[in-house]
This record gives sequence, C-alpha cells and structure tokens, in this order.
Amino acid sequence: MNKTLILVVEDDRPIRNLIITTLKTHDYKYLAAENGSSAILEASSHHPDIVLLDLGLPDMEGVEVIKKIRTWSNMPIIVISARSEDTDKIEALDAGADDYITKPFSVEELLARIRVTQRRLAITQTGEQQETSVFKNGELEIDYSAGCAYLKGEELHLTPIEYKLLCLLSRNVGKVLTHTFITQQIWGQCSENDIASLRVFMATLRKKLEPEKNGVQYIQTHIGIGYRMIRIESNGLAR
Repeated sequence: MNKTLILVVEDDRPIRNLIITTLKTHDYKYLAAENGSSAILEASSHHPDIVLLDLGLPDMEGVEVIKKIRTWSNMPIIVISARSEDTDKIEALDAGADDYITKPFSVEELLARIRVTQRRLAITQTGEQQETSVFKNGELEIDYSAGCAYLKGEELHLTPIEYKLLCLLSRNVGKVLTHTFITQQIWGQCSENDIASLRVFMATLRKKLEPEKNGVQYIQTHIGIGYRMIRIESNGLAR
C-alpha cells in the first residue's frame, strides 16, 4: 500500500467515486469529504499528505477551505474544478493552492500531478530543498550564501531584480507562482505596472537562463496566471 494519504473533497458523487477508484487502483490511501466543513475536520484530524479539492462545495467555497487550511498547514492542495477562467485559477493559487486541474480531466493527468507533488514532498521531507545553501537544477546552480548563480559552470550576470526572481522561483521549484504573489514578494505590492514590469524582467531572465532556442527550458509561463520553475532531471529532461 502506498503510504501517501490523500483527502478527496468532492460533492459530486460520480466524480468522487472516479477519483477514489483511481486512488484505490494505484494503492493510495484516501479519505473523502463531501463539503468544506468535513474537509477541514478531516484535514485537521488526519493530516493528509495531499488534498484534492473541488471549488464548488455546498456549504462554502473551496477557496475558503484553502485559506483555513493555510492558517495551520502547508499540506499540498490540488484544486480540481470545472471553473476554467483565469480569475478562478488565480484566486485559488493566490489563496495557497499548489496546483489546478480543470474538469473534465483524465485519470492519467491526475496521477501525474499527484506524482509531481509526491516528489516535491520527498525533497522537503529529506531536507534536500532550501535548507542547503546551494540549489542545483539541471545545469543551473544558485549559491544563496554567495548571492551568485551559474549556468554550465559560468556565472550568470543578473540584475538584482533578476536574481531575486530566480531565487523566488527556485525556492518554489515545480510550483506555479501567480503574478500577484511574485510582485508582492519582489516589490511589496501588485499593480498593473508591476505586472508589466514583471513580464519584462522575466523575459530578460529567461534569455540568460535559456540562451539556446531549443535548449533546456527552466521557466514555464502559465498564460494569464504566472510562472513556474521546472525541475530538470539529471538527463536534462523536465519533470
């Protein structure tokens, strides 16, 4: 039996049964809740490793569930919702969700997102993440203590803003960071001008990280939402 415990929060019985059946088939342990109140109770009582959360719950909005859980836990939350508007995605991610899947979804996609989250959990639990002063991802290396970044062994000449952006993305590798979150972290506020500036700085940073047209991609753009640093395998492939 897989040791990962997953809390499924879904009021639509057919979809809930589909998710549960998928988890059972792949030997995951699971809990189920049909509304927000039950979800919060299950999360606080059993401390699941991952939460799969619908936004349209009968007693409260899923975003409120995210906010309540975030007051006491950083457990990964993957939203699964029929709401496909960017505004809904941004609201959920800004509230603290780690990922967002739009219905209808494939079983394969759901399992892939869960595996990515498990890998991120494993890194955190073994203390390999940002507890060390050096971050390595593919051929990218950041020495936090020295304030330097290297690509293929060569130092990257970054502006202060570019370096702050790179560190923020690396400390959240694999996670989508919204425009609002990034601008608040970098500039302490979020306005249309800040978001426009962010796009410019991100473009210049990507040119330095990805100088070859068909080379390794370190930063992925989520149009209308934000950016994510991709974890690169030792063979140079993204995961």
